[in-house]
Amino acid sequence: MKHSLVYAQEQDAQDELGSYRKKFHIPKQENGALHTYLCGNSLGLQPKITKEYVQQELDDWANYGVEGHLNAKNPWLPYHEFLTDKMAKIVGAKPIEVVVMNTLSVNLHLLMATFYRPTKDRYKILIESDAFPSDRYAVESQLKFHGYPDGLLELKPRNSETLLRPEDIERKIETEGNEIALILIGCPNYYTGQVFNIKSIAELGHNKGCMVGIDLAHGAGNLKLELHDSNIDFAAWCTYKYLNSGPGSIGACFIHERHARSFDLPRFAGWWGHDKATRFGMRDEFSPITGAEGWQLSNPPILSLAAIKASLDIFDEVGMEKLHKKSIQLTGYLEYLLSFFLENEVEIITPKNPEERGCQLSLQLIRKEGKKVFEAITKRGVIADWREPNVIRIAPAPLYNSYQDVYHFVMILKEELDNTQ
Repeated sequence: MKHSLVYAQEQDAQDELGSYRKKFHIPKQENGALHTYLCGNSLGLQPKITKEYVQQELDDWANYGVEGHLNAKNPWLPYHEFLTDKMAKIVGAKPIEVVVMNTLSVNLHLLMATFYRPTKDRYKILIESDAFPSDRYAVESQLKFHGYPDGLLELKPRNSETLLRPEDIERKIETEGNEIALILIGCPNYYTGQVFNIKSIAELGHNKGCMVGIDLAHGAGNLKLELHDSNIDFAAWCTYKYLNSGPGSIGACFIHERHARSFDLPRFAGWWGHDKATRFGMRDEFSPITGAEGWQLSNPPILSLAAIKASLDIFDEVGMEKLHKKSIQLTGYLEYLLSFFLENEVEIITPKNPEERGCQLSLQLIRKEGKKVFEAITKRGVIADWREPNVIRIAPAPLYNSYQDVYHFVMILKEELDNTQ
């Protein structure tokens, strides 16, 4: 029976990616049992090889000092380049379009410095009404900085609905696009888990003369992306969620190839974005590198890059095709169990169509107080994510989560719903 533990065990036994679970550290409870960890959408688990990768750089620092920039096993001077090809494959981009640098909100500001160019007639920025708070803060501060504090436009669901309808997005861009300088959308939306058709949004926006950017904090390493073909202008993402690079780790960004040689585009500059052949010539005139690398500012933190490299090597071994396939199956199993056992207790606000979501399901409780139940399942060893005002986010990451993880979570949730007043 599909709703039995035996079924979950059988699926795990047949899972071609099941062995990768052993390559990650899974947190333990005080009693020694493993946590049911379903929070990769907030912080991914640590690959066991990460310690080795970081230790290599610590050893080289100890042994070489500054000479490690050239003589380390993985020379620090070009270290970020070791990550480019693998990161580009994860997001469906060309290597020239991708660079690992800075952190997410920093990259969004740097990219808006280039791609948000307001005029008195075209100055608005379009976001989702429930965009991640940091995105909203970044956008609002850019608007104020440029002197357009009233320039925020929001995509809002219809009354009594939670998700955005594609036709409403199209209508908003069509009717107000002449005043929109930039469209900046989170994909998936962090709260609902809704995935948007970014290729369609890019086409709609470009037809109205808008620049289009995407925040992929919850998309990179989760969705099967084709950024180059989508034709968006830029994207930015963190690496500590589905990409398992460690808390607060360095992020990455995408700038479409058509902008690679647009050296007249305004940008904030730093020496690491300068032509590599003359970077150490200490020239006065800034000469940007072709492609996304030209938006770099400073030499990157090597220890953080080492942690990212460890995870990217695993992703490259597995491939996004297999991860995407398992993700659909694993999240579909979670959806099935919730429907089977808790149909009248839990509402899934994430889209039902697998093409309109990643691995995350956002749950709202129908008859019980969500925060109280969340605290109860946490005490039972479930590590998930609570988001105000009333959503429990569950994200079975296909790289290390199992069918049994999903089954145990649903059983614990069911028991606590039965016990909670």
